[in-house]
Amino acid sequence: MSHDATATASHDHGHDSAAHGTLKSYLVGFGLSIVLTLLSFGLAMSGAVPRSLALPGIIVLCVAQLLVQLVFFLHMGASHSQRDNLSAFVFAVFVIAIIVGGSAWVLHNMNANMMHPMPAGM
Repeated sequence: MSHDATATASHDHGHDSAAHGTLKSYLVGFGLSIVLTLLSFGLAMSGAVPRSLALPGIIVLCVAQLLVQLVFFLHMGASHSQRDNLSAFVFAVFVIAIIVGGSAWVLHNMNANMMHPMPAGM
């Protein structure tokens, strides 16, 4: 059995074009994830931040955590090889936003238009 170049080339599954992370990038992503998680937990549990600022702070940390996960672990980026993945992700987020926003809008209008006020004597 000889080992020829055509057999090797046919078993190449396109791994050269995929952006794989290094150990350093995975460790940086893991460290950032841990820090952001601890900050969110501390923000919720410490009581040092007023409740009116805690929710926006947690939302900001949540979005930062999402971006860290996408960049460091799913390797989403603006590079030429990742444009298809990035555009599919952006489209999926857009569709989900339409579904969630539309559902919230319909439910709000249903609540406002179909709820009758309670009589004062009850």
